[in-house]
Formats: sequence, C-alpha cells, structure tokens
Amino acid sequence: MLVLVAPGQGAQTPGFLTPWLELPGAADRLAAWSDAIGLDLVHYGTEADADAIRDTSVAQPLLVAAGLLSASALGDVVPGAVAGHSVGEITAAVLAGVLEDSEALSLVRTRGLAMAEAAAVTRTGMAALLGGDPEVTLPHLEKLGLTPANMNGAGQIVAAGTTEQIEALVADAPEGVRRVVPLQVAGAFHTHHMAPAVDKLTAAAEALGPADPKVVYVSNKDGARVSSGAEVLERLVGQVANPVRWDLCMETFKELGVTALVEVCPGGTLTGIAKRALPGVKTLALKTPDHLDAARALIADHA
Repeated sequence: MLVLVAPGQGAQTPGFLTPWLELPGAADRLAAWSDAIGLDLVHYGTEADADAIRDTSVAQPLLVAAGLLSASALGDVVPGAVAGHSVGEITAAVLAGVLEDSEALSLVRTRGLAMAEAAAVTRTGMAALLGGDPEVTLPHLEKLGLTPANMNGAGQIVAAGTTEQIEALVADAPEGVRRVVPLQVAGAFHTHHMAPAVDKLTAAAEALGPADPKVVYVSNKDGARVSSGAEVLERLVGQVANPVRWDLCMETFKELGVTALVEVCPGGTLTGIAKRALPGVKTLALKTPDHLDAARALIADHA
C-alpha cells in the first residue's frame, strides 16, 4: 500500500525548483499561480537566497507549489493514503481531491501571511531534539516554557517558543538528547503564538467548497482518517495553533498496511523519519526530476 506525503516548512533550499521548471508546462503553471496569489514563485524557487525563502509568507506557498508540481509529474497516481506535515497538509488536501490547486494556493498564501504576522509579535523559533526519552524530554520542555510543537516519532521532537526559551534549551538540553538543532523557520508554529492566525484562516476557508477525500486522508491533529472535506478544512485551520502529531500519522500508516512511502518535492525530511520509524517500508524522496522514474517504478509496485 502506497502513502504519498508532503513535507512542511524548513524543507526548502535555495534554487530547489530550478530543475522542475524544465518539465513541459511547469514554468507556465508556476507563473500562473504566481499571478493568482501575488507572489513570484519562480523567483523564490530559483533565484532567492536562504533568508528570503525562510520568510513564512514565502516558504509556505513555495512548498505547496513545489509539492503540486512534483506530484503532477508522477502522472495519474492513486495512493492508498495521503498526509502532509504542517503546511504539507494543504498539499495533501489537493492530492486527496479535497481542494483544487487554485484554492490550495489561495489558502496557503493567506496562511503564510497570517502566520508571519503572528510571528512578528514576539521573537520566536523552533528547534529539533534528536534522541532522548519523551518521558524525560517533555517535562524538561515544560520547565523551560516550551511547547512540543511537532511530535515526529523516531526519536525526534520539535520544540517551539520564544527565542530566549530556544537559547535556554540549546544551553540545557534534556538528558539523553544527542543534539538540539535550531530550525530555519521564522516563528513558533503550532503553538499558542499562532492563535491570531486562526481567525484569518477561518475567514479564508469559508470561501472554499471542499470535496470529500477520494483517498484516505490522515490528519496531523491525531493521526485520524478524515472522510469529510469540511472536516479536513476545519482541521487545516485549527492545526496552525496546535501540535503536529506526525508520530500518530505514522501509526495510522502502519494500521493501513503501508509498504511504500513517496515524499513529494522537496522530499527528504519525512522519508528520513520513515526509514527509522517504519522499518521494512520502501521510501523515496522526490528531490529533482531525476527521481521521477524510480518513484513511478515504486508506485507501480505498491499503489
């Protein structure tokens, strides 16, 4: 059984869309999306530096656009399930047939702007903790005033909070944690710091007409399989201020009988986690079009 997944913020790197624009029709498609949302996705995906694409209002639309471009290049794929990490959930909603491309780009543009505005109120950030025991790590984060914003499984928790709290965590890591890695994101996403973005996203979502998923859609909120398009949209809105439970998403993949996992562009993060958390499952990350043939072969065997 094939699961198709989409990465979240922090997966972007300078120039990562350049090779994808060589595919037939890709440049025109990206230019049309750019005009529709008032953001030059071509520039940011090919020429902008790391600081420019770290901006939340840029990174989020860029990631969704990249995911949609790469997924469409795979051809007609019917996965057993789809899921996305954080903003990748919007990409997954399109892959499941809940939203149209244009609706997704409009929604993620609003999401990125609203979350960037919320992040500007207080200097905040996120850091990944590698290794350690959650029973030790979580009380330590609470002591420092940090939120476990991403429970990713496979020995990885992402903490979020103020810049000072993140600095305190780097200086005083929980016992057993091998490394604390500050992330290239511009805010404490999936925490109470993002609450102001929820109202704006709610208003934007009211203008959309979601369809029910055509394949199993697995939610970040709790790993649940969501069968209603309206509920998918409701969860997408609320998720910006609540923790991502990717660990529970992977538990659902196991229950579904996953045998292969393909991560759309810019792939790598979620396949890395899956290799540790889902032993025996074939994984493939779409980084460039050079990976398309291998992805299609894997899909043919497992979809």
